[in-house]
Amino acid sequence: MINTTSRRKIEHLKLCAESPVESRNVSAGFEDVTLIHRALPELNMDKLDLSVDLLGKRLKAPFLIASITGGHPDTISVNSALAAAAEELGVGIGVGSQRAAIDDPAQEESFKVVREKAPNAFVYGNVGAAQIREYGIDGVEKLVEMIDADALAIHLNFLQEAIQPEGDRDATGCLDMIREICSALGTPVIIKETGAGISREDAILLQKAGVSAIDVGGAGGTSWAGVEVYRARESGDSASENLGELFWDFGIPTVASIIESRVSLPIIATGGVRTGLDIAKSIALGANAASAALPFVGPALEGKNRLSVSFPACWMSSELRCFYVAVQTYRTCAMHPWSLPAGLLNTCGNEALT
Repeated sequence: MINTTSRRKIEHLKLCAESPVESRNVSAGFEDVTLIHRALPELNMDKLDLSVDLLGKRLKAPFLIASITGGHPDTISVNSALAAAAEELGVGIGVGSQRAAIDDPAQEESFKVVREKAPNAFVYGNVGAAQIREYGIDGVEKLVEMIDADALAIHLNFLQEAIQPEGDRDATGCLDMIREICSALGTPVIIKETGAGISREDAILLQKAGVSAIDVGGAGGTSWAGVEVYRARESGDSASENLGELFWDFGIPTVASIIESRVSLPIIATGGVRTGLDIAKSIALGANAASAALPFVGPALEGKNRLSVSFPACWMSSELRCFYVAVQTYRTCAMHPWSLPAGLLNTCGNEALT
């Protein structure tokens, strides 16, 4: 019998594949970033090096397939396709929240298949901050062992939890638990927002807590408040539907969140990343890598071959843009000049821009 958590996972996947769930009136902000053009690049595009080191693992390009799904029998084929594509292309991949496998061990295969199909890839596990107090260190270690994870992402989705009728709305004690996990777990810990972004104040708290990296998960991509609107509408819950509509575009845009999160930790730029140029801009702003999920949901439902076709166009775009801005490797892209309009600069604290 499928439990409530597993049922919710497949509902989320189908809604993201079939319904408009992206931010409506707020963008990630990449259109406001200008990479300074170099008319004389003096480099060979065929020799561009896009590889990058992330938390001790080498990626062929600074990109990860962000956490998408798992926890329901119907997600096994989806995670299998995603993982096979990640392995073939040499990029990283995260699994969806492993909560479903804790609630029902029968769902473990939907997560284990990721490591089976991507034995050499950077793979990260995933659990919600709202659940870590319940699972404790032992429970978190089981999540890492389940998929032989290279890192563990603890996701912050309290906006979504607040809108869900079944959500966990108690956010107390999470920072202390994050600090404890970072101290006890022998695996890097990534803190991952899920669409509302990370502020500088929170980035500093996380840095002091000992996290290994920050995934900004900024506004401008998938709106999980928006996803919950559809679920509420289907169940006739008008109060939750109205709440989700109100907060559909709430959060810190990805570009601003990248700048806010520059606290001497690796940064993963997530939220509205849709092109290779977005990846290049993210790196220039200070991110170490970028990730996306929504663009790959539909192709993943069609299988690995469809996914493999989706990626090369993105990388060719990255290479082309790097050629034009005279960035020989992504590791030097962070030193490349860029500009922002004054309005966006004013949304970021002065400390974040230094």
